[in-house]
Amino acid sequence: MIFVTVGSHYQGFDRLVKKMDEIAGKIDEKVIMQIGNTNYKPVNAEYFSFLESFEEILRLNQEARVVVSHAGAGSIITALKEKTSVIVVPRLRRYDEHMNDHQLEIAKAMSENKNITVIYDVEALHDCLKSDFIFVEEFVGDKLATQLKKYILSLY
Repeated sequence: MIFVTVGSHYQGFDRLVKKMDEIAGKIDEKVIMQIGNTNYKPVNAEYFSFLESFEEILRLNQEARVVVSHAGAGSIITALKEKTSVIVVPRLRRYDEHMNDHQLEIAKAMSENKNITVIYDVEALHDCLKSDFIFVEEFVGDKLATQLKKYILSLY
């Protein structure tokens, strides 16, 4: 199963949700999407806007072969804590997906983690999803925390 999450930001992420819905119509694997405030409603995948229970999000992360996520630190860390590899697609200001491009910086910082693949063009998603993802445990703990700390401190 592929789990897609766009977080809780007030701007939608139509670009990612549309592309993953298109892919869901072409593959023989279940796709479940958390679409948040996205206007586009998938027709080829199961979806929901938000869940009341964080435990349900954890379950979806645990069951997923791979998580496709916006470049939100919380979503990425949740997947990694559940030992699930992540494809990160940063929200971009030019598409009105966020108020600035800070997710590009998060994606760049996270790309050093071997459990994370960063995709900047959604057209590359289908080929990327064909890959076998093997979780490399050694890169999760302190190194991830250090990367995030450096990034957060660079903002001040």
